[in-house]
Amino acid sequence: MKRKLLAVIVAIMVAVPTFAQYSSGGFRLDEENLYYGVRIGMNVSTINGDTQYFTSDGTKAGMTLGGVIGLRLSDTTPIFLESGLYYTEKGGKGDDTKQGSEKMNTTTSLNYLEIPVLVKYGFKANDDIALLPFFGPYFDVAIGGKTAKHSAFNEGYFKRSDVGFKLGCGMEYNMLYLELGYQFGLSNISKSEDFSAHNGAFFANFGVNF
Repeated sequence: MKRKLLAVIVAIMVAVPTFAQYSSGGFRLDEENLYYGVRIGMNVSTINGDTQYFTSDGTKAGMTLGGVIGLRLSDTTPIFLESGLYYTEKGGKGDDTKQGSEKMNTTTSLNYLEIPVLVKYGFKANDDIALLPFFGPYFDVAIGGKTAKHSAFNEGYFKRSDVGFKLGCGMEYNMLYLELGYQFGLSNISKSEDFSAHNGAFFANFGVNF
């Protein structure tokens, strides 16, 4: 998986000079009605809760990969609604005390399919660059995950679904797109009645819009 990710990143970096030549692919706030794009990037995530009991006090890095589609909502104002489908890796690092009195360092990996529903407002920074701050909910369904050597979804561990909120800002130059932001889970993803747990992640994504 890591080799495939590295190959994708290298391919995108090689293609950047080619994409930048096409000014016809630029994001025109007064003309854009529909766009779609691809995204690749990373999360730096944590699991936060009211106890360290299977929650995380350290960060975990993971990848994101997805596709998006955006629709203009107003003829007079550059407001867009964007959604899509992402594969995203979250989780965290912490102390697992469920195995006994001795603390054990553990890594929790939670891998999701994610659907965001974001509202974006665009404005020009200059003639070539558009800034698009955004916010909105996201909906996650886990397709895999581990805590230490166990499934992260065993009894007393974590739920497969999560709902949260994303906010951040994107920047577009011609066809190239970069965004930074933070997402925080609103759902308690813990199956245990003894503690609560919530996802949180800083993210950075790079992509191309068409």
